[in-house]
Amino acid sequence: QVQLVESGGGLVQAGGSLRLSCAASGRFFSNYAMGWFRQAPGKEREFVAAISTSGGSIYYADSVKGRFTISRDNAKNTVYLQMSSLKPEDTAAYFCAERFGSLPTMRLGDFSSWGQGTQVTVSS
Repeated sequence: QVQLVESGGGLVQAGGSLRLSCAASGRFFSNYAMGWFRQAPGKEREFVAAISTSGGSIYYADSVKGRFTISRDNAKNTVYLQMSSLKPEDTAAYFCAERFGSLPTMRLGDFSSWGQGTQVTVSS
């Protein structure tokens, strides 16, 4: 089973930027669509962004569209989430996830494996 490890979280002021990384172990990373989700305290986990195996199809939540960019490097088995113009409401634990197949979705239940999460805190 593929193991996913997120990194890059931290504390940043509103308006700042962070880049999250998710490194996947295993040999078939390019067979999996990837997604980023987040969960704030007391709230349900929610979709942030997803990317197809080739990177040619990308979805974003409306709340992050224009501020966040998802990308992947299949040679490095890594998916990224570049976050800019961060807001206090972006504060959450961020999780990457994978689903077998080329196409991304926005549905949490479609993703089969999850990382342990990385905390992002945006101060006002």
